[in-house]
Amino acid sequence: MARRVFFSFQYEDVARTMVVRNSWVFQGIVSAGFMDKAEFEEVQRRGEQAIANWIHRQLEGTSVTAVLIGSTTYHSKWVNYEIEQSIKRGNGLLGIHVHQINALGAGTTPKGSNPLDRHCIILNNTACVASTYYNTYDWVVNDGYNNIGSWIESAAQKAGR
Repeated sequence: MARRVFFSFQYEDVARTMVVRNSWVFQGIVSAGFMDKAEFEEVQRRGEQAIANWIHRQLEGTSVTAVLIGSTTYHSKWVNYEIEQSIKRGNGLLGIHVHQINALGAGTTPKGSNPLDRHCIILNNTACVASTYYNTYDWVVNDGYNNIGSWIESAAQKAGR
């Protein structure tokens, strides 16, 4: 079953994240949650509320949020906001390290910390760190091109979606 997925990432990692997102195009799976740099800059000029509104619109109708983790994603205000909003909506979560993707000749970067470590979910009336429940993968090491569908399905099932 095709899932609607919101891809959360820092714009500085856009070349790497496009490798992940485009793998879905070739595999024929529907995805959501992306804007180009011009659109992003326009939304930014309208202020923080405009960014938050855009995020809320993109999350509508999704069942999973895939957090594409670059070397500094952990510190991104907006990625962390997207994770918080995804948890509030009950989306399944997964992390995918993209630091080893050499997209557009950009080279690789150091592995970044997992932003799912910063967020809690409630399971059986007990708070736990999101990363202890939802899986995080490495796009290169774990063969993301061939496995992303099963990763997303697992996250959706864990969330009961």
